[in-house]
Amino acid sequence: MGNQLSPGVVAREYDLTTIVPSVSTTIGATAGVFNWGPVDELVLVDTEATLVERFGKPTNRNAETWFTAANFLAYADKLYVSRAANTTDSSNGTLTAYANTGAITANVHLASTVKNRDDFETKTISSDILYLAKCPGALGNSLRVSVCDTTNGYSSNVTINSVNVNASVEFGVGSSQATFVFTPTGNNTVSVANTLATDVIAALTEGDYLIVGNTAIGEQSLKIDVLPAAPVSNATTASFTVSFASPYRLRANTIVTSTINRKWEFSNLVSSAPGTSDFVKAFGNTSAKDELHVVVVDDGGKFSGVPGTVLEVYKDVSRATDAVTENNTSIYYKDIINKKSPYIWIANDRTGAVSNTAANVLTATAPSTHAVTTIRLINGKDGDSESSTNLAPLYAAWEKYASSDEIEIDLLLVGKSVGGIEGEQLGNWIVDNISETRQDCVPFISLPYDVVINNKGRESADALAFESLTRDTSFRFLDSGYKYQEDRYNGVYRWVPLNGDMAGLAARTDVNRDSWWSFAGLNRGQIKNCIKLAWNPNKSERDIIYPKGINPVVTFQGEGTFLYGDRTGLSKSSAFDRINVRRLFITLERAIKRAAKYSLFEFNDNFTRASFKNMVVPFLKDVQGRRGITDFVLICDESNNTAQVIDRNEFVASIYIKPARSINFIDLSFVAVGTGVSFNSVIGKF
Repeated sequence: MGNQLSPGVVAREYDLTTIVPSVSTTIGATAGVFNWGPVDELVLVDTEATLVERFGKPTNRNAETWFTAANFLAYADKLYVSRAANTTDSSNGTLTAYANTGAITANVHLASTVKNRDDFETKTISSDILYLAKCPGALGNSLRVSVCDTTNGYSSNVTINSVNVNASVEFGVGSSQATFVFTPTGNNTVSVANTLATDVIAALTEGDYLIVGNTAIGEQSLKIDVLPAAPVSNATTASFTVSFASPYRLRANTIVTSTINRKWEFSNLVSSAPGTSDFVKAFGNTSAKDELHVVVVDDGGKFSGVPGTVLEVYKDVSRATDAVTENNTSIYYKDIINKKSPYIWIANDRTGAVSNTAANVLTATAPSTHAVTTIRLINGKDGDSESSTNLAPLYAAWEKYASSDEIEIDLLLVGKSVGGIEGEQLGNWIVDNISETRQDCVPFISLPYDVVINNKGRESADALAFESLTRDTSFRFLDSGYKYQEDRYNGVYRWVPLNGDMAGLAARTDVNRDSWWSFAGLNRGQIKNCIKLAWNPNKSERDIIYPKGINPVVTFQGEGTFLYGDRTGLSKSSAFDRINVRRLFITLERAIKRAAKYSLFEFNDNFTRASFKNMVVPFLKDVQGRRGITDFVLICDESNNTAQVIDRNEFVASIYIKPARSINFIDLSFVAVGTGVSFNSVIGKF
């Protein structure tokens, strides 16, 4: 009121309704070897179908990693995936598939390996490379790009006869080949025929359709499968043979004609030939022919399962760098394809098809010599498999999860246990560099393959030996190994580590209950898609491994397969040796820390402290009501916010929690009592 100089009313608002926000506890994260997808870039997937779409199908080189991710998605719908790949070694690395305009030097591989979008946007790519697979690896070799630049590229009549040369096309019924024969007339030499034959080959493209026949014998479209590089000449004729994708079905005939009609392989996918965009026409040039059609084809069938499947079509995109629609959306072909395509990057323009602004796109720059450009990507290579001991690419992929400020994650799926440098396990690195550093997520680790498969009688001893090498921490969960499951993508059965299922059980329990509920046991711990276990530890074996923090997965006859333990990797006896307590505190700490940010830069006085308690106490009571804690005390007053604390610009709140405990041991006493004996005389004595 001190600022008022005359009578008036001032209204002020004070918001005391702030609550502790809800936090996620179900977000999974993994990293490892995949056949496709960006490298060292986080991608969120929600289903197994999305996993296939973004990272390819499982193979022998990545099955354990792949199914770890897929198994988690059988329980939950939020999983970050970071693909690991060795992109630094041309002999053993994962290298981007590329298409080039000419000779390629050996070092182009390394220079042109593109891991992800950031890499593509910052890296200088050799000018002789036109296209790159959007993700590194051999899978990119399945791709082919076909570009139609002009009206003639869309369809044309190819001259095969002249005043100096007689030409004929020889077919045979049922044959998938035709021979073009060029015979010089008059005093002309065979060189004239050879020149015309060369021009005809140049005017055709593998994949083009030839419309053959006439009104007398009918017409047929024949797709060119193989086109020779050059004609063959003898003393009297020049000729070449074309192979088609299907046999000639008209009557046997030798066609003598001056022209033969061809159509672009994908002319049926677009309604018209490329022309001039409205944007370029607005500059007064109606014949600039800036438009082009681009088709991406799964030539090898590795993406779709069917060779030759069209993956995407970009119609009437423009060579003009500044071309836009009425809504100011770019139609520049590089912008569109590099943004939208999940398959290719366009690195450089083709010769004679240089991009330019609309004002400078002139008829003279139209790519007349490139009516159709079709080229298959080559030389992509897969690098290290998941069995490799080279941990550097794995560390790089996992490192994307290191900062809690950049990404929120809860459950880390380690996948295959990998031995590495100086005997250190990948799980240890993840504990040291992610979970112990962030203090808000838990890695899920499985016993290694060799410990539980083909190791009858030694499982317990080797399991303890492996556990002794792992970190002693509550931020770790170790299970008893592998399950056998179907790989329907490859028609085989595979051994897969269980840690994806373990993390999945945790995520599913969070949804159905809360993060402080144990996800073990017959109520919540049943494992999906399990044909059998590599190791089904019996009671005596469980008595050995469970006190050491190895959580057994057990198949009970007639009931199913279940997680039968909920210990963390903490060896000392503590509330934090149980995963439900560890995850309870993760949830409480994450939520209350987030709420506490609203107190930053406020005054450390009774009002702020009361506001903080008004946020936190109802939240803790809610958790108590949902059986997460049995009791709590929150102290945030002058006793712990002393003058010295206030002068240091600090704010202190002490929260005392009694966590709820899960039942691990049930002791049932059955006492037979004589007919004439009083129950009161025996109760409490056994």
